Amino acid sequence: MRTRGWQGDLPQDEDEARARILAAATRIVERVGLAKTRLADVAIEAGVTRQTVYRYFSSVDEMLTAVATAGAADFLDRMAQALDHVRTADEAAVETILYCLRSMPDEPALGLMLRAGATEFFTREATSASAVTLGAEMLRRLPVDWATEGYDDEALEGLAELVMRIWLSFQQYPNHPPRSDEELRTYLRTWLGHNH
Repeated sequence: MRTRGWQGDLPQDEDEARARILAAATRIVERVGLAKTRLADVAIEAGVTRQTVYRYFSSVDEMLTAVATAGAADFLDRMAQALDHVRTADEAAVETILYCLRSMPDEPALGLMLRAGATEFFTREATSASAVTLGAEMLRRLPVDWATEGYDDEALEGLAELVMRIWLSFQQYPNHPPRSDEELRTYLRTWLGHNH
């Protein structure tokens, strides 16, 4: 780690350096939006050179993916708390889709990208293997006895991918007129549940 820069406050280690760059990137995205976020501006915000930022992130896309990933951990914790009443796989799928539709646009790191119209970014990233793994982790945090429900790790990843694809579809192509939460819940229960 270099000893210059960082506005005179050197990070203790590489992890702290990376975290500071991510925090600077998040502030820039919040201030100017996704489309106008430039690596040079992040460097200025963090008090380092562009080369320092490139040590940690090879591109703006990689940096923005890291910003979204960092925001995801906090989002998952809050989602698990909000959905602590869910007990079945069917309800987990339905309520996860609804929670993401209602909460994601207001997320500091994730929602900014949606509001900026970065649907291509989300489409590409949300269906990647790492995103599906993250989605499975999201479902695992819910108080569902997945084994009793008939889900092993592979099946849970399949359900996570389906949930993400349905969420993306509703996010990109909302109903006109919009459905209420209860109308959407009924629709999803009808077609995602085992009893249709």
